Amino acid sequence: MRAAVRTGWRIGAAAAAAALRGRAGRPLSQAAGESGGAEGGGGSGSREAVERLVREHPVVVFMKGSPAQPLCGFSNAVVQILRLHGVEDYRAHDVLQDPDLRQGIKNYSNWPTIPQVYLNGEFVGGCDILLQMHQNGDLVEELKKLGIRSALLDAEKDQEKK
Repeated sequence: MRAAVRTGWRIGAAAAAAALRGRAGRPLSQAAGESGGAEGGGGSGSREAVERLVREHPVVVFMKGSPAQPLCGFSNAVVQILRLHGVEDYRAHDVLQDPDLRQGIKNYSNWPTIPQVYLNGEFVGGCDILLQMHQNGDLVEELKKLGIRSALLDAEKDQEKK
């Protein structure tokens, strides 16, 4: 059972690595919650505004570009990892559209780089951390805590049937 999931993780790691090199797959659908920065609040990077954004949805990503069109390899890799797990319902905020939000999220998390991923309002990390969680299986468990079943588990079942 775990061997099939590990195979999926290796495949996923290869896809994420390809994304980091700029050879990503198809873009994520519009359903992924594209938005251009802080919605409605004028794009404020204040601690309160950022706090509202990270708590607005169980999965929140601050990235460069949108899920449909990531504008850096690391943001693209995060999108690809989420896609591999079947996570399509999340909020994505394009920090390139709002310099105040870009600096505000860095200050809020005390993390200097973008993308940044939040699960249930808690800062997880950037691309490197998400990739590591994907590879070691922790992401499956964290998604489960949010009531999200990883698509890799379904792929594992399909593999076992063969």
